[in-house]
Amino acid sequence: MSRQLLEEDRPVGSDVTPFGTRLRAAMDARGPLCAGIDPHPSLLAAWDLSDDPSGLERFALTATEALAPQVSVVKPQSAFFERHGSRGIAVLEQVIALSREAGAIVLLDGKRGDIGSTVRAYADAYLEPSSPLFVDAVTAHPYLGYGSLRPFFDSADRFGCGVFVLALTSNPEGPEVQAARQPDGRTVAGSLLDRIAAANAGAVPLGSVGAVVGATVGETGEDFARLNGPILAPGFGAQGGTAADLKRIFGAGLPHVLPATSRGLLQAGPTMQGLREAAARTAEELAAVLT
Repeated sequence: MSRQLLEEDRPVGSDVTPFGTRLRAAMDARGPLCAGIDPHPSLLAAWDLSDDPSGLERFALTATEALAPQVSVVKPQSAFFERHGSRGIAVLEQVIALSREAGAIVLLDGKRGDIGSTVRAYADAYLEPSSPLFVDAVTAHPYLGYGSLRPFFDSADRFGCGVFVLALTSNPEGPEVQAARQPDGRTVAGSLLDRIAAANAGAVPLGSVGAVVGATVGETGEDFARLNGPILAPGFGAQGGTAADLKRIFGAGLPHVLPATSRGLLQAGPTMQGLREAAARTAEELAAVLT
């Protein structure tokens, strides 16, 4: 892949404070932990809450109020709010607002991706400040072509937001696409990482285009430090990823990693004290590896 092609992936400059700058400051102040707000039916049941909008609201707001003041990033999983319809989306709006009030960065995990005007509409929904669902960053999937995400990148650059591109996920079905070889010999995932690195080239202290790389993917042979951008690492904690795994997988790129955990924290509820203690323990575990 030519350098000329990679340079075309760089977002256009802007006068707003870039997401990467804001994220780096938040991570330095609060640590790298990303707290997932995933109102899964099994967790609602574990908290003795009903699987309806009322139970969703109590669960999500309790978790957010407990965790958002402690962590650098709060990551609500959109699907678990969407399943409750318009009332669920209304709760998601509250989670976003409450997280911001507590000083946390909000990363919406929606894994959106499409083409043309549809991606433009997604960008307007999540990365446009006038939207009630406006967040600091979104996850996006590039498997309709990396270039199909251009409306996300343009809005993110304009408004100081971030985009986390799925690259190496830890689900067992992922490798059939992500490990496929292109004519130049690079894997699909490796090619995506090239484009992310190009988009972030020269950014200080950190670029605003992130990669999603599972905390349980194992050895990849990739140099993640070259990305010069944030790396969201889901699967940390209850899904099996450990602090030692993070160090082994990401190497010199570890300072830019956001280890994400949801069930590992949320199962410590329903009390806010239990949630806060779980977050503090996890933060200490990460600090032992990062320092």
